[in-house]
Amino acid sequence: MFLARNGSVIVANKAKTMFVCSQCGFQSPKWAGKCPECGEWNSMTEEIVQPERVSVKNIERKAAVGRPITLNSLSYETEKRITSGIKELDRVLGGGIVEGSLILLSGDPGIGKSTLLLQVCRSIGEDKKILYITGEESVRQIKLRAERLGVTNPNLLLLAETDIDIVSNTIVDQSPDIAIVDSIQTMYKDELSSSPGSVSQVRECTQELMSVIKASKTALFIVGHVNKEGAVAGPKVLEHIVDTVLYFEGERNMPFRILRAAKNRFGSTNEIGVFEMADDGLREVDNPSMLLLSGRPVNVSGTCVACIMEGSRPVLAEVQALVSKTGFGTPRRMSAGFDYNRMAVLLAVLEKRAGYYFSNLDAYINVVGGLKLDEPAADLAVSISLISSLKDKPIDSKTAAFGEVGLAGELRAVNRADIRISEIARLGFERVVIPYQNMRTLKQKDFGLEIIPVKTVRQAYEAISAE
Repeated sequence: MFLARNGSVIVANKAKTMFVCSQCGFQSPKWAGKCPECGEWNSMTEEIVQPERVSVKNIERKAAVGRPITLNSLSYETEKRITSGIKELDRVLGGGIVEGSLILLSGDPGIGKSTLLLQVCRSIGEDKKILYITGEESVRQIKLRAERLGVTNPNLLLLAETDIDIVSNTIVDQSPDIAIVDSIQTMYKDELSSSPGSVSQVRECTQELMSVIKASKTALFIVGHVNKEGAVAGPKVLEHIVDTVLYFEGERNMPFRILRAAKNRFGSTNEIGVFEMADDGLREVDNPSMLLLSGRPVNVSGTCVACIMEGSRPVLAEVQALVSKTGFGTPRRMSAGFDYNRMAVLLAVLEKRAGYYFSNLDAYINVVGGLKLDEPAADLAVSISLISSLKDKPIDSKTAAFGEVGLAGELRAVNRADIRISEIARLGFERVVIPYQNMRTLKQKDFGLEIIPVKTVRQAYEAISAE
């Protein structure tokens, strides 16, 4: 149907219904119980897709040709960063908040996302203007929480709004140094008929905010909820839009919180920040190793200390294992803080290559403090803890271990062994078990503790048990 208005021709199409996957953003004209793209069940949601209104003006705009410029004609300037006043956050961001950047902060409900951002408002300099936009709470609720956290910044502005057009216009009008949107799932755009929090609303609202801040020097934090799998609720394209993706991890019944960067265009993605939840908010943990190792049991089998690298920081964590006789036809395998599939591989290696049999036994692995060990260097500590629980013989509490276990039962070298051993010695350990190959790469020979190089996982346990 063609309609004439102001001398332009407009083609009006009918609105149609599409089914969009809330996990990956896949679109289908028909409903399906399982998404054909990502394989997720019960993730297809119905949305009304508004047709694009085609006019002569739009056709002329799409036919326009841009003017590219050469790379050498651009002047390079180091990105300007704003210090948040929280060292752990600045470490994860790569040195501070970059002007004009879009940062997505996600995590489980109640994990402390809003608390962390309010503490940024407290710690940042009073010469910076901050705009806090809330869609989930009233400004009075924000005021009550701010008083509990001791936030007295006179340049902190509050706005309770969910219309993305009003939010965008307010950011342009106020021109703050830092803006916070809590949360993106509550924002909506009038042009879309879908409800707030849907795939299309989250995507379009984020695009709108990105176009606003990229034309200014405002750094924007947006809070995003996560689904049951721990991913950002909404399409995966949301993570591609933003400059930085931060995940706030931790168990709600545990005091420790870990801030991890899954994506960072202005820094490393390997750094972590460690916090402790207290009555007055989140407290920074300068020495996470000492905190994670506090309260270790003495003379108990099935425990071993591992040393992993989180970016440039060595972190020591206690690995606990429990091996017991199964009461079922098939033994149970459970893991918390360590990859389940990697645990199954280590059990097979210990049984086939080292002669320790777990085929008729239940095996459980737990990493104390809610830390997730995703580095191969934790293989040796996990293996030693499993053997210790199997033999019911405790490992000396002053012993640590790190190394990658191969399928032949051999120990493979890991990187940055010097830094790992120095951290182990600094915390008062007396001996460390390392792969034999790492002895040749050690720049320093005297670390103040006994270094035990071994070639296989069986030799590692026998060397410790002989001590």
